[in-house]
Amino acid sequence: MSDRLPIRVMLVDDHAVVRSGLSAFLLAYEDLELIAEASDGAEAVRLCERSQPDVILMDLIMPRMDGATATRAIRERYPDVQVLILTSFKEDNLVQDALRAGAIGYLLKNVTATELADAIRSAHRGRPTLAPEAAQVLIHAATAHRELVPGHDLTERERDVLNLMVKGMDNNEIADSLIVSRSTVKFHVSNILSKLHATSRTEAVAIALQNGLVPKQS
Repeated sequence: MSDRLPIRVMLVDDHAVVRSGLSAFLLAYEDLELIAEASDGAEAVRLCERSQPDVILMDLIMPRMDGATATRAIRERYPDVQVLILTSFKEDNLVQDALRAGAIGYLLKNVTATELADAIRSAHRGRPTLAPEAAQVLIHAATAHRELVPGHDLTERERDVLNLMVKGMDNNEIADSLIVSRSTVKFHVSNILSKLHATSRTEAVAIALQNGLVPKQS
């Protein structure tokens, strides 16, 4: 048996049967200790100072105060407390709200006991754990954000051409500098205008500078 103190866990869920099941689950692990239960987010925030948990298993949809709001309040007041979302819901907005609020992980209630125990241990060490569905939400959000940035799909050669456009070179000068044909430069410039949704070279240069697509000019 380890000499380490057990990880202190608080359960937050508005369903008593869920809390009962999680309480029984925690009893099976010597390194996990149930120290408090709350039936909503407001109660969790109140109990946090008195109970001083290491990790909170937080439901999301609850009366009075939802899990994301409670997570934000707890993380602001008690930054050493880690919050692990445990919910039945996998909607994109709920995942993003919870993680923005400071939750270190997001799991669905179909998780196995072993997976949940490992997630609590990881949270205690400051390591995130995400259900595959939650991870997919983050991937989609990151991709969508990237696609909103003009020029995200410029090729390396197009960036080279754009950089020379910003320096004021015309197509002939760019061709000489990159040792390519004039027609090749014209092709790249056309692609650049299209990808930046620009109607002219001047507009393309302005967009490039505004969005940091090229190194700052000295």
